[in-house]
Amino acid sequence: MTDLTELGKKAKQASRALASAGPKKDAALLAAADGLEREAAKILAANREDLEAARAAGMTDALLDRLALNEARIKGMADGLRSVANQTDPVGEVVSGITRPNGLRIEKVRVPLGVIGIIYEARPNVTADAAAICIKAGSAVILRGGKEALRTNTATEAVLRSAMEQAGLPADCVQLVHDTSHDSAKAMMEMTEYLDVLIPRGGKNLIRTVTENARVPVIETGWGNCHIYVDESADTEMAAEIVFNAKTSRPSVCNAAESLLVHSAAAERVLPAIKKRLDEKNVELRGCERTRAILGSSVVPATEEDYATEYLDYILSVKVVDSLDEAIAHIAKYSSGHSECIVTESYENARRFTQEVDSAAVYVNASTRFTDGGEFGLGAEIGISTQKLHARGPMGARELTTTKFIVTGSGQVR
Repeated sequence: MTDLTELGKKAKQASRALASAGPKKDAALLAAADGLEREAAKILAANREDLEAARAAGMTDALLDRLALNEARIKGMADGLRSVANQTDPVGEVVSGITRPNGLRIEKVRVPLGVIGIIYEARPNVTADAAAICIKAGSAVILRGGKEALRTNTATEAVLRSAMEQAGLPADCVQLVHDTSHDSAKAMMEMTEYLDVLIPRGGKNLIRTVTENARVPVIETGWGNCHIYVDESADTEMAAEIVFNAKTSRPSVCNAAESLLVHSAAAERVLPAIKKRLDEKNVELRGCERTRAILGSSVVPATEEDYATEYLDYILSVKVVDSLDEAIAHIAKYSSGHSECIVTESYENARRFTQEVDSAAVYVNASTRFTDGGEFGLGAEIGISTQKLHARGPMGARELTTTKFIVTGSGQVR
C-alpha cells in the first residue's frame, strides 16, 4: 500500500536520528507523559465516541472494558511513560568484552532494532506503552491498532508526535496506521524493506494470523490460557483470594486466570470457598463431574474446548485432579505458555511446579495478574512473549534491542 510505504520510508529515516538520540529520548517520553495528562479531555472525548460505536456494534462488556479509558487509566499511561524514561538506557550497554591475544578488543554492545511494527487490538493504552518502549530502545515504531479504538489512538498519536518534536526528534519516530482494514495488516506483514521486526499483540486469532503469514521477523506475544492449581496443602482463604483476583480483577486481559485445577484431597474444602468469592462477580463455572458433585448443578458441564479456551470474560473452567503430576500434565496440554500459579504450603511441590511447568511466568502463592511490565519493574511492556527465542515474558526496552560487535585494533591483519 502506498501510504504504508511512505510510513516505512519516514520511519527508516527517523530511526537513524533516534539511534543516537541519547537523553532526547527521555525528554520526549516525559513530554509525552505531560501531554497525555494535559490533553486528557480530548483523548477521553475520542474514547467515548469509540465506546459508543463499539456498543452499537455489540461488543461484549469485557471487551468494552479493554477499550475504555478514564482519567485514572490515562494517568497510568502517563506514569508508565515516566517510568520508562527514568530507566537506564539499554542502547550502548556493553554486554561483554574481551581482549584477544593479538591485541584486538572485542565488545558486544546493545543497539536498536531499527523500525518496529506493532499490530494490536482494541487496547488504546498499548499506543502509548508500545511507543514509549520502542523510543527508549532507540527504534522508530509503526502502530496499527484495531478499528474500534481508532479515534482514541489518533488523539494519543498526536500527543506522542508533538512530544517527539518538542525534544528535538522527528515526529515520525511514532506513526499510526489510520487504515484499519485487513489489507493494511497484510501489507505490514510484508514490509521486509522497512520493518526490522513485527510484534502482534492481542488475541489468539490475531497472533496466529501474523505468525503464519508474516514475511517480516515476528516476536510472538501470547494469548493467555492461564491456570491456577490449588494443591492438597493449600490455605483455603489464600486460594480463594488468589483465584478471585486472578479471574475477576480484570478478566479481559491476557494474564487473567482462565482455568482452575484443584487437588481432590482439597476439593471439598476449597471449592465452596472459591465459588463463594467468585459468586460476588457472577462468574460462570464450567467444571468436570467431580466439580459439579461438590458445587452443584449451577456449574455448567465442562467440555474439552472449555479447557483450551481463553474466555476474556467472567467464565472459569474447573477440574479436580488427583495429583500434582496430573495438574502439570493438564497445564502442558492446554496452556498457552503465558502464566501459571500453584497455591501450596509444600516447598517440594512448589519447587517441582516451578521447574516442570513450561510457561513464561510461573507463580507460587501469587496471582497471575502480576505478569505485567509495570509490575515486573519494566515501566511498561510491549507485550508478553510466550516464545523461547530472543525474549520471553514481559518485554521492556532491553528486550527490544539487538547486539553488534565493535572490534578495535591497532593495525592487526589476518
